Amino acid sequence: MSEYGFFEDLGGQVPVPHVYPYRLNTPLYSDGAEKLRFVYRAGGTQFRANGEGLIEMPVGAALIKTFAFGEGEERRLIETRVLLHRADGWLALPYLWNEEQTDAQLAIAGARVPVVTPGGEAISYRVPNKNQCKECHGLDGAVVPIGPKARNLSHEWLAAMVEAGHIDEMPRDADQLPVWEHRDSANLTAAARGYLDVNCAHCHRPGATASNSGLDLRWEQQSPDAVGIGKRPVAAGRGAGGHLFDIVPGAPDSSILTYRMGSPEPGVAMPELGKATVDEEGLDIVRRWIEEMAP
Repeated sequence: MSEYGFFEDLGGQVPVPHVYPYRLNTPLYSDGAEKLRFVYRAGGTQFRANGEGLIEMPVGAALIKTFAFGEGEERRLIETRVLLHRADGWLALPYLWNEEQTDAQLAIAGARVPVVTPGGEAISYRVPNKNQCKECHGLDGAVVPIGPKARNLSHEWLAAMVEAGHIDEMPRDADQLPVWEHRDSANLTAAARGYLDVNCAHCHRPGATASNSGLDLRWEQQSPDAVGIGKRPVAAGRGAGGHLFDIVPGAPDSSILTYRMGSPEPGVAMPELGKATVDEEGLDIVRRWIEEMAP
């Protein structure tokens, strides 16, 4: 990792100029890991706005995301994932941090690391291998970024990037997804749909790895059937848990969506990759959204 030169202080995750820290309004759940997100802009290049979707990044750009567990002096950097935009497309690479916390080495085969989650649960945390990166980042056969969409970035951060000339213009309809920490005071549908967009829609959308499910959980999808309301499963198998519909309005306990979100069992749990524990806060917001639907 040190060979990239992304950081002035690698262990402290202090970036150099042209590497900009950012956060997402609604983040992806990864067993409660803290995430430090950065985007690298090659000198002389500019990012381009693209409506509410992904910020367009020219060849030479990179997205950097470090996963950490613990607080203060007990915090440990576990892995850093790098997406590099090359002339032939995006390349996803996982890096595993050493015990000394001085550097991270390329881990093509991935790894297993024992960690304790913020909830006090001891787990075997999975660092994905290079091919597994494609399962979440794959779209129509290509690797693509999935996180920094304008709708999930703060207006203040985007405005500062535009003012500095790093992005060509202010994206339309930015800053739409609720800030996760403020979800209880946000619109319930927006909070639940935002959560599903971030945690599920990179696979459950046309052209992605779970497109055969018939579910399209993207934020912009407005069809109730595509979102799963009153929709029968296509290929859930035992993952359906005996339930007949992906979402039963007013009845989360009868819905396949919440059944799979609430299960830690391999082959049933959703998402399949990226977590080993149940996201109780995410499950709660989706359950409440379904409960409020008119039967």
